[in-house]
Amino acid sequence: MNFPCTRCGACCRNVHLAVETKMLDRGDGACLHYDDQTKLCTIYDQRPSVCRVDVQFHENYSHRMSWEEFCDLNLTACKELLDKK
Repeated sequence: MNFPCTRCGACCRNVHLAVETKMLDRGDGACLHYDDQTKLCTIYDQRPSVCRVDVQFHENYSHRMSWEEFCDLNLTACKELLDKK
């Protein structure tokens, strides 16, 4: 199960918008682990479970929807974040 992430960083630059990720806000809405220069996560291999789409699906959504539906919802959110630019 792989989420079709494009690594655009939109979710990492907008952690302030969700209750689940607000604690990662470095003060400007972006994740404190997001590197603006490289556009990458500085702790990717050790990132919290809230940043792991597959883990979130299994822990919180698999009983309510399919993986495909969950991916579609996440991709819609990605598009909305990108459109906010």
